[in-house]
Amino acid sequence: MAKLELSAAAALPADGTAGTLAGRAWRPDVAGPAVVAIREAGVFDVTAAFPTMRDLCETADPAAALRAAAGEPLGTLEEILANTPPDGRDAAKPWLLAPVDLQALKAAGVTFAISMIERVIEERARGNPAAADGIRKDIAGIVGDDLQALKPGSEEALRLKEALIARGMWSQYLEVGIGPDAEIFTKAQPLSAVGTGLDAGLHPMSTWNNPEPEVVLVVASDGRIVGATLGNDVNLRDVEGRSALLLSKAKDNNASCVVGPFLRFFDGTFDLERVRRMTVSLIVEGEDNFRLEGSSDMSRISRDPADLVRQMVGPQHQYPDGAALFLGTLFAPTQDRDGEGQGFTHHLGDVVTVAAPELGSLVSRMRHSQDCEPWRFGAADLMRSLARRGLLAG
Repeated sequence: MAKLELSAAAALPADGTAGTLAGRAWRPDVAGPAVVAIREAGVFDVTAAFPTMRDLCETADPAAALRAAAGEPLGTLEEILANTPPDGRDAAKPWLLAPVDLQALKAAGVTFAISMIERVIEERARGNPAAADGIRKDIAGIVGDDLQALKPGSEEALRLKEALIARGMWSQYLEVGIGPDAEIFTKAQPLSAVGTGLDAGLHPMSTWNNPEPEVVLVVASDGRIVGATLGNDVNLRDVEGRSALLLSKAKDNNASCVVGPFLRFFDGTFDLERVRRMTVSLIVEGEDNFRLEGSSDMSRISRDPADLVRQMVGPQHQYPDGAALFLGTLFAPTQDRDGEGQGFTHHLGDVVTVAAPELGSLVSRMRHSQDCEPWRFGAADLMRSLARRGLLAG
């Protein structure tokens, strides 16, 4: 399989370390993870001030708090990135992890019109990619190609719903795509996400799957959106297409939740309005010389990010450790790879790059879930690690 190679220039946002960047790194010398600040001078362990990323996100002003923290130098970002991919790693030196820890890992589905149509296709194709193209054309003839102006829950959306029902084309995906209630589900368990440079997992049962390049908002327990990062919501289209009740099997497998490279906190250089205008790009490069490129323009999202957060957390549903929320994707790959009409699916060894100028680039290599590094470090292990370092007082 192709070896992953990471560089600081690619991993960092276009403005480098001008923003307030946080991450997590594994420290072999303390046998545990560290919360780190990414600065021009290098990577600094600030765990003494913020034992978990959750603790940093819960402060009144995370960006100011992180800038004020001194920290212990761990090395240059270039050195730590070079040691992050599992191939040839020096187990005695630090490497990067996903930049979230105790936060719930949540995802919003069907937030873009085109992804809504693709979900309907998955459902009607019953997991058969060969049937997808014809169904896609049928649905486009009824719904049209541009639903960007349609506001979910509006009178116009209700009229479209009635028209689709009359034609026998209603779907549960259209309900969450244009109805009043967003689809928000649990993507994975806290601490299970993998970061940049690590292998991403595909369940071996799947023969039709794809990456989903997304912005991930990080939300404090009181509902404040404190920053953002990138995500790849690895999806098994055939499994979810067989039944929406198989969503957990399609979404939550070892190493199938990819987040990173860093968490960029909101400050004078970056805010929610910038998120609303972002374009997230995707490149898939295969060992068969296949190359796929695409992008997801956040300005075309059907549900505003702030509204999605309000639907996720509130008086009816709390997250005492906060949450990381995938916002959904406009991109649904349909480019044929293995034959005409077969559409896109991953091959083992694919290198996937999700990038945005504001957030840097998130790189992973696709493998079967059982062949990725197993997830063995949970919440109890984190508490024991911090206790050994004397960081649980107060």
